[in-house]
Amino acid sequence: MSSRWSDVIDLISIDEENEVINENGYPVPAETRRENIFCNKKDVRSAEFYQAAAQNIRLEMMLEMHSVDYQGEEYLFFHRDQSRYFIERTYDRGEKIELVCRKDGDRHAG
Repeated sequence: MSSRWSDVIDLISIDEENEVINENGYPVPAETRRENIFCNKKDVRSAEFYQAAAQNIRLEMMLEMHSVDYQGEEYLFFHRDQSRYFIERTYDRGEKIELVCRKDGDRHAG
């Protein structure tokens, strides 16, 4: 299957050592965002989906991207649905890496 690279994400790192004040006036860890990284959205493998669900984790999607673009970020913003996701797992496939994600704040299935 050829790669389309038709989806776009921003990768987000959390800096626990530096804080900023959020919109409610509370200190929160600072974030660093790397924008407009191309990827392919894929379905989560069914076996992995059900294994995660058994642990009350709801996996939403898998993204494939170039390995050189990923630097260990914990979160991403998916432009297509305008949602933030937590990167639950990564799978290094050589020149490509797969990011398995759940919606940020959605820690439990159902």
